[in-house]
Amino acid sequence: MLRPRLAFALCVLGASANAAPGEFTLTQFAPGVFVHLGRPLDLDAPDHDDIANVGFIVGARCTAVIDTGGSVRIGRALLAAVRRQTRRPICYVIDTHVHVDHVLGNAAFAPLRPSFVGHAALPAALARSRRYFLQHYAGDLDAPATAEQIIAPDRLVQSSLDLDLGGRVLHLRAWPVAHTDSDLTVLDEKTGTLWTGDLLFVQRLPAVDGDVAGWLAVIDELAHSEVRRAVPGHGPLVTDLSAAFIPERRYLRALLDGAQSAIDLGQSLPEAIDRVAAAEKPQWLLWDTTHPRNVTRVYQQLEWK
Repeated sequence: MLRPRLAFALCVLGASANAAPGEFTLTQFAPGVFVHLGRPLDLDAPDHDDIANVGFIVGARCTAVIDTGGSVRIGRALLAAVRRQTRRPICYVIDTHVHVDHVLGNAAFAPLRPSFVGHAALPAALARSRRYFLQHYAGDLDAPATAEQIIAPDRLVQSSLDLDLGGRVLHLRAWPVAHTDSDLTVLDEKTGTLWTGDLLFVQRLPAVDGDVAGWLAVIDELAHSEVRRAVPGHGPLVTDLSAAFIPERRYLRALLDGAQSAIDLGQSLPEAIDRVAAAEKPQWLLWDTTHPRNVTRVYQQLEWK
């Protein structure tokens, strides 16, 4: 059971996880800040293209889209949602990191010629992932699936970057290796709304594709951010960022310490998968598909050190 403070912090606004299949719901989380909540599904499940939180921010001059979903279909649904709210041009499409569930919708926005914005490491990360995306997620692109539909950023964030939407400044920050090697956060200064990308998972088990120790360091810094609300990469919207990070930090610490302990004790990888952070299982969705991959990655990384 969630502690009262945390239960309050994890307020759900327009939970699309309970929406009917194919329904693209939208929540106005703050003035001019619109979010579509992804579904708590595995990447192998039907509707796997609609599992990430995506959305947009409307300024006086133009609009910025933040993440575009796991398919061109979801990207087009997001574009239609933007058009229902505003006719101001879409000047930026911001990718918070490389993962397929956040970037494959980019192709839906390409005809509008926005500036695609991402971490300085994102082009190389996409180049490494492009063949895999085409092999395993071709059905999420327009037929015939082509590499050109997997769009890399044309504007890169080395450390930080400000984007002005007209009376509304977005502060973008590129982070060291954490969830991935291309994690980017977006802070809407006007409303104090932080888009964390997958640096924050709520209820859905965090997936490790970068460095757990680095991720924990980023969490420690972000948890002290003075923001009013936050949009995680997955899960309900939050109004207390520090509290929202508590379960994620606890799991990642248990994962890192448990994997190291398993190696020190001479336990095999299968033994580690069964034992590491086992007490955390009741707290998270999608444990059986995500946790074994996390343990495998961290165990193997630590073995090489």
